[in-house]
Amino acid sequence: MKLSYVIRRVFFVFMVIWTAATINFVLPRLTGRDPIKEQLMQQIASAGRKPEDAEQMWRKYNDLFGLDKPLWQQYLTYMSSVARLDFGYSINSYPRTVMEIIIARGRLTLPFLSVAIFIAFVTGILLGALLGWNKTPKWISAIVVPPLMVFSSVPQFLVALVLIYFVAFRAKLFPLGDPYPKTMIEDWSNPAFLAKYAYHAVLPILSVVIVEASGWALGMRAMMVTVEGVRTS
Repeated sequence: MKLSYVIRRVFFVFMVIWTAATINFVLPRLTGRDPIKEQLMQQIASAGRKPEDAEQMWRKYNDLFGLDKPLWQQYLTYMSSVARLDFGYSINSYPRTVMEIIIARGRLTLPFLSVAIFIAFVTGILLGALLGWNKTPKWISAIVVPPLMVFSSVPQFLVALVLIYFVAFRAKLFPLGDPYPKTMIEDWSNPAFLAKYAYHAVLPILSVVIVEASGWALGMRAMMVTVEGVRTS
């Protein structure tokens, strides 16, 4: 592997991260909305306090988050923090930091995501091998391959939205959200908690498996067809 290729790939990754971080900085500011003031006004209204109290708190929060500084200075501070993986405090869940929220969510996401990827890999490989096998009837490939081509090109979040609407919202077979019921305490040693967590994870796992397994199946089928073609020739 040439050094120039590695440098190009590293530069490309850096540019992708920089572009994504810049878009994340710019988009909220293009809306013209003030999330801090909106949050404070909701809290003040629910507490029955005066709007003047929100104005005073708004100034303090602006100073805390550095939103009273020039835009270029905010951008430099933001990019410096991103480089250190310091995403600051959450506006919506203050005083929790963004990293604390990511870790908390990641702890709940990684288990079912690992299961989903494993199931998708095994299912896709087996299905692709079956479709690429020369003894498999042609009509099976004619029926199965077109849906696989569609699902492999559809984003996972779109499949998830369809499943939520039809399976969770309409049929009410699974919950609409949350990794586990809000009435339960997160306890991985509790079988009841694990059962509820698995139940809530069915639709997220299914949305990943449908898309990823389709891609693996098509790739495996193409490899099988190529190998069979080489052997035949």
